[in-house]
Amino acid sequence: MNPFSGKTAIVTGGASGIGRAVCEELAKRGAIVVVADVDRVRAEAVAQSITSNGGRAQARALDVRDAAAFQKLVDDTAAEHGRLDYLFNNAGIAIGGDERDVSLEDWNKVLDVDLHGVVHGVRAAYALMVRQGSGHIVNTASLAGLVPAAGEISYTTAKYGVVGLSHALRAEGASLGVKVSVVCPGFIDTPILVNSPIRGADPDKLRTLLPKAMPPERCARIILRGVAKNRATIVITGLAKALWLLARVSPDAVIWVSTQVVARMRKVGRTG
Repeated sequence: MNPFSGKTAIVTGGASGIGRAVCEELAKRGAIVVVADVDRVRAEAVAQSITSNGGRAQARALDVRDAAAFQKLVDDTAAEHGRLDYLFNNAGIAIGGDERDVSLEDWNKVLDVDLHGVVHGVRAAYALMVRQGSGHIVNTASLAGLVPAAGEISYTTAKYGVVGLSHALRAEGASLGVKVSVVCPGFIDTPILVNSPIRGADPDKLRTLLPKAMPPERCARIILRGVAKNRATIVITGLAKALWLLARVSPDAVIWVSTQVVARMRKVGRTG
């Protein structure tokens, strides 16, 4: 069975990385895809590529920090297509660095997109899906939402929040026909991995420490497989699964691992 055929899906952050790959994979499976991104030009390019290959897609400009704009997108999509079946809250940013090096402005930028953006999506889509009696909200968190990622504390804070939000909303929506899943990828070969600023450190040196990243296309297939099975938590990459298991078995042990990682990061990349 193909649960995506003929269904309507909004994907935020759909112009690049995991979001783009999810848009393309959804279209291959027969979904009507709304490619939503703050970068309208790149979103249009993705939508055009999908339609050129026989899929159905449309581009919409969206800054997930704008709750009213998010609500309008959801309402307009439902009005045009008769319903909204899937919302992929995928848009995200990261700013790395020791807590002593990042600013309050950095914190607010990350929380506004990565946490509040998801809240805005949930508030826009959940009530509609309850009225429909069906729908599936898929929130992108991260391995950093399951284990402490020192060196990117604002990102970790936001992603832990997304995991908690998703699990609680799943419980609320279960008897109302609304499904909720949270995606927790490890290292994926996306722009956020290579372009995010890192305060107080040399990004090029630090990136030499990263493990091999999974292609976003493979990540998207795993995500949709998990969504089709209505998984509560979709953990992606072997390393992510191993660290998640360690965190559940021994929280102190995974904190120790994080301590070793940040020590190595400081040794290799710190600039001051």
